[in-house]
Amino acid sequence: MKGLKSYTTLDCIFQNTGFVYITARTQKGATMEIMDAGQADLEDCQAIYAHHVLAGTGTFEEVPPPLEEIQARHAAVKAAGWGWMVARDASGILGYGYYAQYRNRSAYRFAAEDSVYVRESVRGQGVGKALVAGLLTHAAAAGFTQMLAVIGDSENTGSIGVHASLGFVHAGIMRKVGYKFERWLDVVTMQKSLVP
Repeated sequence: MKGLKSYTTLDCIFQNTGFVYITARTQKGATMEIMDAGQADLEDCQAIYAHHVLAGTGTFEEVPPPLEEIQARHAAVKAAGWGWMVARDASGILGYGYYAQYRNRSAYRFAAEDSVYVRESVRGQGVGKALVAGLLTHAAAAGFTQMLAVIGDSENTGSIGVHASLGFVHAGIMRKVGYKFERWLDVVTMQKSLVP
């Protein structure tokens, strides 16, 4: 997607049933939609995630899960009423993201954690930010009051910057808790309130 400008305008579309999708537009009018992921999107999600597993430190998985595992994860998120979304334009799926309850224990029922992965060819062009914005909207509508970002690698300035630009604040750093690509990795935790 040579020449793609950063997406700067976000419009949320709602119906009686709640969140439907978000459109993001550049100043030149290019459009990207953020919408609920369907089964047909999961093969692209798996391919995007496999790249991040094999080449990045944003996830601490070291072996890409097969499509069947991504399908199972998607089904679990959707069954719980949480959000799994894709960013799409005329070229196809640009990235995906989802959120789930931060931990399984009941006292965490109002805290969510997001995960976002963007196709390598469109990183740094606003796709991740649009996905996180969509997840925030969806999670707030679902009754969550806090969104956490648990970011692999304290050198992951892209993800840290995207979350900071949307109002997340640093909540802490866990030092050397992951080991991947022959080096120790930190985890950065960021947090955003979803209530005024």
